[in-house]
Amino acid sequence: MSDPTIQLVSDPVTGDAERLARLHAALVDRASAESCVDVTYRLLDSPVGQLLLAATESGVVRVAFEIEDHDRVLDSLGSSVGSRILRGGDRLDPLARELDDYFAGRRHGFDVPLDLRLARGFRLTVLRHLSEIPYGSTESYGEVALASGSPRAVRAVGSACATNPLPIVVPCHRVVRSDGALGGYLGGLPAKERLLALERAA
Repeated sequence: MSDPTIQLVSDPVTGDAERLARLHAALVDRASAESCVDVTYRLLDSPVGQLLLAATESGVVRVAFEIEDHDRVLDSLGSSVGSRILRGGDRLDPLARELDDYFAGRRHGFDVPLDLRLARGFRLTVLRHLSEIPYGSTESYGEVALASGSPRAVRAVGSACATNPLPIVVPCHRVVRSDGALGGYLGGLPAKERLLALERAA
């Protein structure tokens, strides 16, 4: 992988991993405060597998499933957002807490600021509408196309969902086929089924 992330390793002499962790966290916090970093990221274990969470100074820019290949996602962020990428810091703590609450059934929406720079044009319009689909509800691709101002753009809605940079937070899992079938999902159909089941059970 080509991004210049700093990886934490144990001190071969003292084995003082805790001290190194504190130093690393301080480095990330200082770099973020001084705008010396484009993206910070962390990994979060969840009921739908390990998620990569990434944020810029403006907000959360990426949520990625393991199936998307986290290394490839980081490389893409390096090309599209900026090459100064660091793992760690506290920028993503609020999203991690909100995701934990969501998976526990205690949260039905997300309040963290979002950086939507990875979506443009009609795809951005679709993503903005997805956040309006109520928790526990679904809409068909056709209904989303209509609500987004282009009734015939059903395929484009599917493309917008398939390239959603913020799955779960921007709930493309709530979009299904008109016959009730699930359709596709960038995190895989088992993840989509689990998310919908979680919301139906609340």
